[in-house]
Amino acid sequence: MDDLREKCPWDRKQTTESLRKLTIEEVYELSEAIISGDQKGIREELGDVMLHLVFYSKIGAEQGQFDITDVLNTVCDKLIFRHPHIYGDVEVADEEEVKRNWEQLKLKEGKKSVLEGVPNGLPSLVKAQRIQDKARQVGFDWDDPAPVLEKVREEIAELEAAVQGSDQQHIEEELGDSLFALVNYARFLNLDAEKALEISNKKFIRRFKWMEQYAETNALNMSEADLETLDSWWALAKQAVG
Repeated sequence: MDDLREKCPWDRKQTTESLRKLTIEEVYELSEAIISGDQKGIREELGDVMLHLVFYSKIGAEQGQFDITDVLNTVCDKLIFRHPHIYGDVEVADEEEVKRNWEQLKLKEGKKSVLEGVPNGLPSLVKAQRIQDKARQVGFDWDDPAPVLEKVREEIAELEAAVQGSDQQHIEEELGDSLFALVNYARFLNLDAEKALEISNKKFIRRFKWMEQYAETNALNMSEADLETLDSWWALAKQAVG
C-alpha cells in the first residue's frame, strides 16, 4: 500500500469518500461467495475487503489521524471491555446472556438507545432483523414462534384490507408491516431473512434463464406466450434446474 500510494496515480487519488462505494461492493461480493459456499471466492473476497481496511488505515495515517495499529488496538480494547465474562469476573449462563450484557455495556459507553448500533445505511431487510435482534436483548420479544406467525397472518390481513381501500400510502405501510413481521418470524426460525430471499432470487433467475433458453432452442417467443404456457415452461424449469 505504501508503494501504491506513492507510485500509482489511481491509488494516490483515492480518499475515504471515493473508496466507500467500492468497499460496499466488495462486502456484497464476499456475501455472495459465502451464500454460494464458494470457499475459493470467500478467500479472494476477504483479501479484497482486507485491502480496503489497509487502504483506509493508510489514508488515516497520512492525515495524522490514526494508523492500522490504532485501529486494531481500538477494537481489541472494545472486545476486552465487552467480554467481562472472559477478561473479568462476570459469569454468564449462555449466549443470550452474553448478548444482553453486550448491549448494556454499549449503553455504558454513552449510547442512549440499544438501537443506535443499527447503521442507517443497512439494506432494509437486514436492518429489520438487526432492529429485532437489538430489541430482544432488552426483553422486548416473544417467547416462541407461534404468536409471531399469528402476527404475520394479522399483518397480511391488514394488508388485504388496505388493498381493498385503494389508499397507496396505507397499502405501502401495511406491506412494510407484513415484511417486518416475516423477518421476525425468520429470526425465530433461526434463519437469515436476507439470505433466504437471496436464495429465492437466485432460484428465480436460474429457472427464468432456463425458460429463455428453452424458448430460443424451440424457436418460440416468450413475450407472445400466454400465462398458461409460461406456467408450463416454469414447471419444466423446476424439473430441469431445481
